[in-house]
Amino acid sequence: MSYNRCVSKTERIELRVSAEDKDNIAAAAAMEHTTTTEFVREAVLDRAQHVPARAERTLMPAEQFDALVAALNVADDTPNLAQAFARRRRFVQR
Repeated sequence: MSYNRCVSKTERIELRVSAEDKDNIAAAAAMEHTTTTEFVREAVLDRAQHVPARAERTLMPAEQFDALVAALNVADDTPNLAQAFARRRRFVQR
């Protein structure tokens, strides 16, 4: 995903990594034909978009989801509702 490179960048974030991590990041950036800074910036922004999206979803195993759906299809005991329907209507629509 490409982010707008024309926006004025005035803020700074510093990051400490091991020498091995730095080399791996630099190598990956070179493969993408971009700078290390731009590679890291785009990776972080991409992750920053996905984290909130994941927070809006509820993930569960398929078996748990199937049990939930099955439970929704089972009627609860509703004695008060049955009594309400059994009573004579107070108002009649004409």
